[in-house]
Amino acid sequence: MNKQNVLNGLAIMAIAFGAVTVYSGGQALFGSPEARTAVGNAVPLVLWFNFFAGFVYILAGAGLLRRRPWALYAALALASTTALIAAAFGVHVLSGGAFEMRTIGALAIRLLFWIVVSVVATSAMKAAPKR
Repeated sequence: MNKQNVLNGLAIMAIAFGAVTVYSGGQALFGSPEARTAVGNAVPLVLWFNFFAGFVYILAGAGLLRRRPWALYAALALASTTALIAAAFGVHVLSGGAFEMRTIGALAIRLLFWIVVSVVATSAMKAAPKR
């Protein structure tokens, strides 16, 4: 499988990941009382960031499919801002704030995903013929 195909797969995954993120974040923020209760001890900064980032995931994925240069910067920005949110979450946890264990895994997956997308996109877009 070549870099272009891998990037296409990651872009489609980003769009799907973004749609799921917007839906689940919307339920956690604006859903029924039961849905909001099911979130547990969500950290508001992380919850709001993930909700808004979900829209950017969709845009970045669409841009990567079309090999738009700005989409690479969006992927890099998503990796960077996710790392910053993870650091802020770490400070929250270390200072004794309430949290859900699943948030650690979710942040790790999101960060790793956008790092991989950024690396693959950088390589694939350099190798791609100019459009």
